[in-house]
Amino acid sequence: MTTISTLFLLAGLLLFISVLASTVSARLGLPLLLLFLGVGMLAGEDGPGGILFSDFFTANFVGQLALAVILLDGGLRTDAATFRVALKPAAVLATWGVVGTVALLGVFATWVLDVDWRLGLLLAAIVGSTDAAAVFALLRHSGVRLNERVKSTLEIESGSNDPMAILLVTVMVEVLLHPERAGVAAFAVLLLKQAGIGLLFGLLGGKILAALLRRLNLAEGLYALLILSGGLLIVGAANLLDGSGLLAVYIAGVIVGNRRSHATEHVLRVMDGLAWLAQAGMFVVLGLLVTPSHLAEHAWEALAMALFLMLVARPLAVLIGLLPFRYARNEVAFVSWVGLRGAVPVVLAIFPVVMGVPDSRLLFDVAFSVVLLSLLVQGATIPAAARLLKVELPPADEPHDRREVWVGEEAALPLFEYRVTAGSAAEGRHPDDLATEFAAGEVRCIAVVRDGKALEMGGGLHLRPGDGVWFLAPETTVERLARLFGAASQDIGRNLSFFGEFAVAPDCLAGDLAAAYGFALADGEAGQRLDVVLLERLGRPAVVGDRVSIGGFVLVVRAMGDDGRIAGIGLKCPVALPLLGD
Repeated sequence: MTTISTLFLLAGLLLFISVLASTVSARLGLPLLLLFLGVGMLAGEDGPGGILFSDFFTANFVGQLALAVILLDGGLRTDAATFRVALKPAAVLATWGVVGTVALLGVFATWVLDVDWRLGLLLAAIVGSTDAAAVFALLRHSGVRLNERVKSTLEIESGSNDPMAILLVTVMVEVLLHPERAGVAAFAVLLLKQAGIGLLFGLLGGKILAALLRRLNLAEGLYALLILSGGLLIVGAANLLDGSGLLAVYIAGVIVGNRRSHATEHVLRVMDGLAWLAQAGMFVVLGLLVTPSHLAEHAWEALAMALFLMLVARPLAVLIGLLPFRYARNEVAFVSWVGLRGAVPVVLAIFPVVMGVPDSRLLFDVAFSVVLLSLLVQGATIPAAARLLKVELPPADEPHDRREVWVGEEAALPLFEYRVTAGSAAEGRHPDDLATEFAAGEVRCIAVVRDGKALEMGGGLHLRPGDGVWFLAPETTVERLARLFGAASQDIGRNLSFFGEFAVAPDCLAGDLAAAYGFALADGEAGQRLDVVLLERLGRPAVVGDRVSIGGFVLVVRAMGDDGRIAGIGLKCPVALPLLGD
């Protein structure tokens, strides 16, 4: 009992410190995952904690379990609409991108470490894929609003590139331990099984879990446990058949998350906490596993590999992979930079150790150092890189909170909360007055909260700054409502600078706009709708923020409809136009 109690005490203490460290992470601008790793390293044998931990089997189990939970949560929060703009390019990066990165980095690692080429390629395969845990965590908590194409490409790539990474590591371990059994045909079959079985189990498992979520009536807390247990079943079954369990659980999460039901909100709320627990626990354990003094022995080699990976191998692979999809140069540069390494490379680095590959501890130490540098350099610079490369969108007009009240199996009432800002159009008005700015019955105020208490909705109520106002309203009114509660000058200049001084209807004729503003069009464009001209010039599916230049003017996509069509276009002028009559 003393041993068990001591383990409980240590586990609770390490997680407690890790959570408290999150406040330090925000102030220092460091990725939270790096703080979790730091806590584990400080508690390890070279740190003040002095805990001796070298059980690679336990660390591998913890890592695999945590990754399954993190990928399931990531899939639940991935909008299926993102596949419309990024599925093909992300699939290319998840296959060719990994292979190209590994090939370039493998040659460099062989030269820098002065090792056998097979060992160099194995090390490159270990760190060659992006990490879903790092990408999901850092993109969603960086405070940066990326354009949909870039964000979706990074998330889908990181969630689906594990089969290729696992295959390459397996291939190189087999080549090192059993070269006589190495063959191209066998490895091609292994890749097909990894991807095919993973995809099949993900689709089937996701549909079954989504159906159960709709039909079962459980206590609120049990819905998330149902999905979690189902996700672990999918991982185990796919892995036992030589498929990719991590790909399967990600696909299953996407299907469940996009088939919304009365239980979806409960699942997301609980899974968010479980995903954070998985990330904290995994990175703390991996931090315990590493010995910092061993990392210092190959610090310069690891630094050289990390720089080559970040500045040469990854950018070249991404550039070639995205070339057919006509991504803008700044988008290619950002996707290249956010090739984050995290838990997956460290977990893959454990595999050669437990398999008894010669010099595998060298591979583990160098891979761990590369992960640390990636999180420290790339992870901490995501906001700055987004601004520098101009892939960041202005802040959206959004509610402070949103909820759903399910009144049937497929019917829900959407509720939105807005906070009154000083100087906004809502200040000093009755909430029912705000509803009159919309179609009759379209928007209804159901509650006003002030200082934590609900107020009576009498005629003498006037909204004050800080009040929380809840509306029952359709999704189409969300942005208009938000503008009523924002400060009068809030982000107006920034939005005008980004989206343009004028809003233009997508269905207007391009020729009419050209005649009004005096710019030239290409042959055949005058009789076409403006959104058609914009799409043809882009040469790819549009997302908010896309822009094309026409005769010194710039057309900018302001909004996209639910059907995937352009819903709003902005016009940026080359110079400020004089007002009529000046």
